[in-house]
Amino acid sequence: MTSSTAENQRLRDLALLRRVRDRIDREHAQPLDVESLARGVNMSAGHLSRQFRLAYGESPYSYLMTRRIERAMALLRRGDLSVTEVCFAVGCSSLGTFSTRFTELTGVPPSTYRRQEADAAAGIPSCVAKQVTRPIRNREAQVADS
Repeated sequence: MTSSTAENQRLRDLALLRRVRDRIDREHAQPLDVESLARGVNMSAGHLSRQFRLAYGESPYSYLMTRRIERAMALLRRGDLSVTEVCFAVGCSSLGTFSTRFTELTGVPPSTYRRQEADAAAGIPSCVAKQVTRPIRNREAQVADS
């Protein structure tokens, strides 16, 4: 394969990966899995996972869960939904998995976050609150010593 052919293939793959990422951003509350994402861009699941990790530093599943947790954080800050309602609203089907991943990314369980942030975010514009409270990707939150 010549270098220009390899470069063209790399650019095509990056365009496909952007389509996958955009689909996750748009449809994060829908039931998505790596296989269906890969089918949507005519790649194997393994190839998609490898290329996505190379391009974005995390797996497609990790990116999907981070998007779901970001949305969950916004819903929990509102304070009008229970943790279970938020879990299902963001596309998670297991409350246990949702709670575990939420705690890994934010450092606190969703119920604690809801209690703390509902009052703390009062009066702050939602666009500012979203930026300030965004979970840190590729690093797990440090658990505070009790």
